[in-house]
Amino acid sequence: MDEQGWLIERFEENRPRLRGMAYRMLGSLSEAEDAIQEAWLRLNRSDPSTVNNLGGWLTTVVSRVCLDMLRSRKSRREEPMVPQVSERTILRGEGADPEGEAVLADSVGVALLVVLNTLTPAERLAFVLHDLFAVPFDQIGSIVGRTPAAAKQLASRARRRVRGAPVPAASDRARQRELVETFVRAAQSGDLQGLLALLDPDAVLRIDAASRVDGVVRVDVPAAEIGRPRELSGATTWAAQFIALSRGLRPQFVQSALIDGSVGLILAPGGKLVRALIFTFANTKIAQIEAIGDPARLRELDIAVL
Repeated sequence: MDEQGWLIERFEENRPRLRGMAYRMLGSLSEAEDAIQEAWLRLNRSDPSTVNNLGGWLTTVVSRVCLDMLRSRKSRREEPMVPQVSERTILRGEGADPEGEAVLADSVGVALLVVLNTLTPAERLAFVLHDLFAVPFDQIGSIVGRTPAAAKQLASRARRRVRGAPVPAASDRARQRELVETFVRAAQSGDLQGLLALLDPDAVLRIDAASRVDGVVRVDVPAAEIGRPRELSGATTWAAQFIALSRGLRPQFVQSALIDGSVGLILAPGGKLVRALIFTFANTKIAQIEAIGDPARLRELDIAVL
């Protein structure tokens, strides 16, 4: 095998790890593939004989490319790019297709992607590299241009944000999570009686204007009322329609998360938060669900990973 063939083989061995790392840092499969492609180009321009540890070298290069992309995105106040199918090259593997994005988002967890998107670029990189890929802090420090101790502080701040503020009682949180996840299963399977069993008979569904515009949780209303917030009282009033609308949602994009200290649901295609359902509980029942789709309100929510 010639040197170029050997280099391609070693690079491909590292590709799955690099893709997973870059995706967690960028939240976009197409951008992650771009970062990996850039690492390959830089490797081709270098002298492979000077690289003692190819895996470590690629980790550093991909991380620095991702950091630059995150900083550029923040400076322009951009959201992660919507994944698009792009022209494939010999070194882009499966490509950045929407289905691949869905599979990868499911494996990572959309709640984690949503929270990671709230971190600073340096915090996100430090958390992903250390907590998810066990990269030592001295290497992380050299990537972000800080001391190992400062890199450790970055990861610590990110970790607190990912985990969220502690709730008063872990047992309460466990019961809330069980209720919410059972609620989701009943809605997606079409089990109306099972759904009603979880709801207080007087349960209220509040839907903001943004949620009603695109039909994600919209209920049947007169045309004149579309785009206005609405409140529905009584579980039997809205439970069946909620089931009908839930069937159109891809399960991997709906996940339970801590929202303002309480267990709720987020809808986040590809890790981009578009909807949040905030639950209010009374004893062992769900007493209220508030559907939030307004981007300004979504940004104010304190979301953490369960």
